[in-house]
Amino acid sequence: MAPYEALYGWCCRSPILWYEPNEVEVLGSDSVHEAIEKVNLIVQQLKTAQSKQKSYTDMRRRELEFYVGDKVFLKVSPMKGVMWISRKGKLSPRFIGPYEIVRRIERVAYESKLPSEMAIMHPVFHISMLRLYKPDPSYVLTHEEIEINEGLSYEEESVQIMDRQVRKLRTKDVASVKVLW
Repeated sequence: MAPYEALYGWCCRSPILWYEPNEVEVLGSDSVHEAIEKVNLIVQQLKTAQSKQKSYTDMRRRELEFYVGDKVFLKVSPMKGVMWISRKGKLSPRFIGPYEIVRRIERVAYESKLPSEMAIMHPVFHISMLRLYKPDPSYVLTHEEIEINEGLSYEEESVQIMDRQVRKLRTKDVASVKVLW
């Protein structure tokens, strides 16, 4: 039953139900008890609906807590046409970092140590903007020293020819080679 109907005893006058309401009885002890019962019923139904919605939300929620010294990634919200960190559009990173947690301000707010390039940003972030960094030694990338010429160019050396292919067009043949650099 609708809350209006539960409280007043008749349907709300809407274009669907045009009728004249009956004469209202004078309020007595019975009508007060009925109204209290109806209010309790409405409160119970609202609590049931609220707990149902909370269970749907709790399925996706996870409890997070960071400690001082933890490394975290910072979520960068990509917005169309806005160049946040270094790239714009589809190739912009979703998370940047890792950065170290300096202190915990509240249960859901943490201060992180940012590099000097990001000095214009406020260092305090909500917990939803952070993701824990789990270091894994197998993911460490080794970099090779590249000799750069005066013209800011360098020479690449091929390691192996992986595939050869000849495409035939109407009047000529085009050879293509797949090389591992």
